[in-house]
Amino acid sequence: MGVAAVIMAGGRGERFWPSSREDLPKQFLAFDGERTLLQRTVDRLTGIAASGDVWIVTREDFAGLVSEQVPAVPARQVLLEPQGRDTAPCLALAALHISKVDPDAVMLVLPADHLILQAERFREALAAAISVAASGDHLVTFGVRPTRPETGYGYIKIGALNGMNGLHEVYKIAAFTEKPPREQAMAYIQEGGHFWNSGIFIWKVSSILRALQGHLPALMEALKPLAAAIGTACEQEVLRRVYPLLPKTSIDYGVMERAENTVVIPVDFGWDDLGTWAALERVALPDLDGNIIRGRVLAVDTKNSVIQSAKNRLLVTFGLSNIVVVDSEDAVLVADKSRVSDLKAVVGRLEAEGLEQHLRRPRIGRPVEER
Repeated sequence: MGVAAVIMAGGRGERFWPSSREDLPKQFLAFDGERTLLQRTVDRLTGIAASGDVWIVTREDFAGLVSEQVPAVPARQVLLEPQGRDTAPCLALAALHISKVDPDAVMLVLPADHLILQAERFREALAAAISVAASGDHLVTFGVRPTRPETGYGYIKIGALNGMNGLHEVYKIAAFTEKPPREQAMAYIQEGGHFWNSGIFIWKVSSILRALQGHLPALMEALKPLAAAIGTACEQEVLRRVYPLLPKTSIDYGVMERAENTVVIPVDFGWDDLGTWAALERVALPDLDGNIIRGRVLAVDTKNSVIQSAKNRLLVTFGLSNIVVVDSEDAVLVADKSRVSDLKAVVGRLEAEGLEQHLRRPRIGRPVEER
């Protein structure tokens, strides 16, 4: 029984504007100045899945970026969505492809834009999850031990202990909760038995196809023409015709919240979904004033802030606290740090004001004001 790793890399990363753009979302950025989030996701699979066992689902517009950043992944295993239809269609597409190659494979599902600080502990947990998935018909996920009453994550409530795999406990899932208010999130932490939903899944490809058929039959019926076309000369043409018609739903809502064979493995390997600029404070070392600084910055009497300058341009802050300042070639963001989770509203305002050019990377060779 082989292992096939599916990396979902089609997100837009709007809450990391202006560094993240429509044509360069956050999964293709290097927040540590070296490897991009996509590259680090592939790197973490060392010893679990070779590059020839990796599948990447992304948008047609990002095909060049994927090829450039992870050239070892075979081109035939880079699946190009004509448009985003959420995670259930994305993973159904991947599962259909993998089943043609290895119908007995264990399928790993990893978002491309998450950060995991302890790669070895992650691989140990992944090996345990693969064993659990391979031994039965379980749909496995990781539950991350919460460290704060986070309102931007989904939560998993554990049920009865289903067994042990090595040092890892495996629990039946009692309930899912999507992004609770702060009071409820605080109660979950105090009560115990609740974990953040990591968005990482492990299952046999046969198990997820059976679950998709059982819980999302309309989706699988709509995908039949594509399933028949996989490996033929007309595959991409059929994909472009069929995919925009698929029902838009998440794998969490469409399958995991409805299935009875779901289990969760509690983990603690330094996971963060890097949802906003403020998240950098949790994964980077601050200076003595609590600032996360990247680039050429002079922070005078500035505290507890995230500041990033563009290239070699000097950025100076003075007398500020709890802010986010991000300088790019054609735009500067200055925001209250507590509001950066709402940054999608700024992206929407740019569109409404006719400033869409600032949602894509500036074209080289023309002054900004002429674009």
